[in-house]
Amino acid sequence: MTTELIPNIRNFSIVAHIDHGKSTLADRLIQTTGGLQAREMVEQVLDSMDIERERGITIKAQTVRLTYKAEDGETYILNLMDTPGHVDFAYEVSRSLAACEGSLLVVDASQGVEAQTLANVYHALDANHEIVPILNKVDLPAAEPDRVKEQIEEVIGLDASDAVQISAKTGLNIEGVLEAIVKRLPPPKGDASAPLKALLVDSWYDVYLGVVVLVRIIDGKLKKGMRIKMMGADAVYEVDRVGVFTPKMIDIPELTPGEIGFLTGSIKEVADTRVGDTITEDKRPTAAALPGFKPVQPVVFCGLFPVDAAEFDELRAAMGRLRLNDASFTYEMESSAALGFGFRCGFLGLLHLEIIQERLTREFNLDLIATAPSVVYQIALRDGSEIDLHNPADLPDVMKIEQIREPWIRATILTPDDYLGAILKLCQERRGTQVDLTYVGKRAMVVYDLPLNEVVFDFYDRLKSISKGYASFDYNITDYREGDLVKLSVLVNAEPVDALSMLVHRNRAEGRGRVMCEKLKDLIPPHLFQIPIQAAIGGKIIARETVRAMRKDVTAKCYGGDISRKRKLLDKQKEGKKKMRQFGKVEIPQEAFIAALKMDS
Repeated sequence: MTTELIPNIRNFSIVAHIDHGKSTLADRLIQTTGGLQAREMVEQVLDSMDIERERGITIKAQTVRLTYKAEDGETYILNLMDTPGHVDFAYEVSRSLAACEGSLLVVDASQGVEAQTLANVYHALDANHEIVPILNKVDLPAAEPDRVKEQIEEVIGLDASDAVQISAKTGLNIEGVLEAIVKRLPPPKGDASAPLKALLVDSWYDVYLGVVVLVRIIDGKLKKGMRIKMMGADAVYEVDRVGVFTPKMIDIPELTPGEIGFLTGSIKEVADTRVGDTITEDKRPTAAALPGFKPVQPVVFCGLFPVDAAEFDELRAAMGRLRLNDASFTYEMESSAALGFGFRCGFLGLLHLEIIQERLTREFNLDLIATAPSVVYQIALRDGSEIDLHNPADLPDVMKIEQIREPWIRATILTPDDYLGAILKLCQERRGTQVDLTYVGKRAMVVYDLPLNEVVFDFYDRLKSISKGYASFDYNITDYREGDLVKLSVLVNAEPVDALSMLVHRNRAEGRGRVMCEKLKDLIPPHLFQIPIQAAIGGKIIARETVRAMRKDVTAKCYGGDISRKRKLLDKQKEGKKKMRQFGKVEIPQEAFIAALKMDS
């Protein structure tokens, strides 16, 4: 089998930190190569979701095929992958990089190298990519291209002497980028006569076409009418359509080695098209499957419940549809005494959680309550078995537990020197241990080991507020370590409220319990009887607040006369309240849950 170079194709992705101009550069490349006419162009043309446009972030990696006539007179096919920059979508980035041979590393010429610039470059280097550094926003008054070039060489170790200097917004030197892609990035290799071997890069659900599968052809050819086999899922389909995105969907007769395109084949479930699977011909299969990707592991879990219990079926349908387009989101049914039926959902991080929640609210008009986010704990029981705990309410009896292990992360924080003290203090408060502290130009790079459950609450918000938005943060999960963790339960009128229980470190339990009780005291409306609100660890109450009873003045009609008559009426009222408290049910309004769960430490 001869693997030959395919000289006129370039597959590349754009990697960068959030807001350094990936999607804008993609817009300019599409415009310059004539992928869309001027009237069809919109800002961030590849960010197709409303949320992506509003927040100015990329969530789904998108692909587009461009045709470029270079200075040497040759015509090249450029397959561009626009990838997300945020740490929660690193999974999307790694898949897109596997389909390419090279990357454009976009760095903001005024901001310099940020935490996620580093993370994304390492993803690209792991995929053996050739990397072309690009300095964007050189038209800004604050741009310092020479300083940033030095920084790229110092921090990342890439030669940045011939970095392409551009302004994606104004379109300055976009031709230079196209020439660099053609000259400096390697062409793909492949054998057209070999059996079909294609990498499944992504899949999503289209109402009219069924499942659309994005593929990168390694060897062989993919044509309409062919019977293909997914090697991992062991499923066979007939191909209905083969095509490419320019970024409009265009049908073509066949896809050949090195090309990236889509296929449809009346596939009903996105679950059948596993990302990273190998697609081959049914009759003439390829000898070995591609290595694929490791399955995605959710790190943050929370319960999602409909505010109106009657909307449960709509929520189930909506989750099913979202799961079709987002393989990294997992869910299973759960019920809660306080909130009724809902789902326990797994996410890649807090931003992912927020985006999914917003998409459910927006695209499906659902009103939802999310319980406090928690991470996955490993619990070793005394009988030698181990379980993974997703929901703190399901913690086994303390007497059966040998140890509880929690996930730890290695966090990289880049910050201007002025805010270093406050950031170190924040990391220490969150039980962090410092690993490294170095300087990159005028900015400090801090590396910390932190427990993930201290980060999922509000660490990112706190970090942004104490650094006035200048610090950037990236993390990856390293290992599980034993922790002195306890289950904090909240009791309202002596009844435990499962939706508010959480696992916390013993040293932080009292503070958190106090805050929770104080918050609920203001949120639960007064009833006709006193309501005690307590925070407890096992059988030990560590904090208490009381909601005062509403009082009716039963002595109002006694004016003057004997005091014993008033006493009698008050005692009768007291008895009634005591009885009421025994049988009375405390109604906790939904707003109280929502506000209590948005707990700020």
